[in-house]
Amino acid sequence: MPADALPMTVEIGLNAAVVSVANRSPRILAVGDESGDGRDGLPFGPFDPDRHRTFETSLRERVEQQTALDLGYIEQLYTFGDRGRHRSPGETGLHVVSVGYLALTRPDDESTARLTEAGAHWRDWYGYLPWEDWRQGRPTVIDQHILPALSTWETQARRNETSGLPLRRTRIRLAFGLDDFPWDEERVLERYELLYEAGLVGEAVIDGRRDADALSHPGFGTGQMMRHDHRRIVATAIARLRGKIKYRPVIFELMPPEFTLTELQSTVEAISGRHLHKQNFRRLVEGAELVEPTGMLTAATGGRPAALFRFRRQILDERPAPGLKVGGR
Repeated sequence: MPADALPMTVEIGLNAAVVSVANRSPRILAVGDESGDGRDGLPFGPFDPDRHRTFETSLRERVEQQTALDLGYIEQLYTFGDRGRHRSPGETGLHVVSVGYLALTRPDDESTARLTEAGAHWRDWYGYLPWEDWRQGRPTVIDQHILPALSTWETQARRNETSGLPLRRTRIRLAFGLDDFPWDEERVLERYELLYEAGLVGEAVIDGRRDADALSHPGFGTGQMMRHDHRRIVATAIARLRGKIKYRPVIFELMPPEFTLTELQSTVEAISGRHLHKQNFRRLVEGAELVEPTGMLTAATGGRPAALFRFRRQILDERPAPGLKVGGR
């Protein structure tokens, strides 16, 4: 009997992309791996219907077990079920279908210490996807490495006279904002999948899509690998959150109860990957009516005392889509 015809056991797993922001750094919670391969992974666990009635209940318990962290806001992202996600080519048996979740949290010193004890750690998400951080301008890795490599990939289609040539060129232009197309910060997953398909990320080597030689140069810069397809899940989470902050006030799930407008701006910039003009941002916040002054000042900024604000929760009853519409859409 061919291997493909053998019975396959399917397991439903739950992955969490847990996000926080600290010191202007957007962070993903990563956990270690008993295999010792050195690659980060997302908190993960199988769904046990005998113990939990819902996926979310199971996920919260699994994350707490692996990271000692209590989750706040949580929403389902996507189901990731491509064959070969958790096993090598030719293997038979267990096939894992993962339900990915986005979770937001505000860790404190106590929870951070507990994370360390649990073997979990925070990672800047731009370490995984460095081409997504435009706060200091266009990332050099795009023009120095990514676009030349994608051009070669496109040329290969031309040389092989494949029908996918026009589609490849269009995808590159859309994903990276070339020619007349603007950069769209929400196309995070499309960019990652394009690089994976072109064999420009380490996961493509692990999955047998290409030889490792082209990626061995330390300056290639396509980011830190993760286990299985966890970097794809991270890309999905970033794209979802970048879009979500434009029509829902989820950004305040990442903020302390009281904050300055500068702190709010730096958090929005960290998530969106864009630098925002200070006065334009403040006009946007005022127009959205999402915050209200507390009447208190803080000197923690190191300069002149700054006014403290808090999220104005009444907006949830006043407007169907309250958010901060920053970026390219």
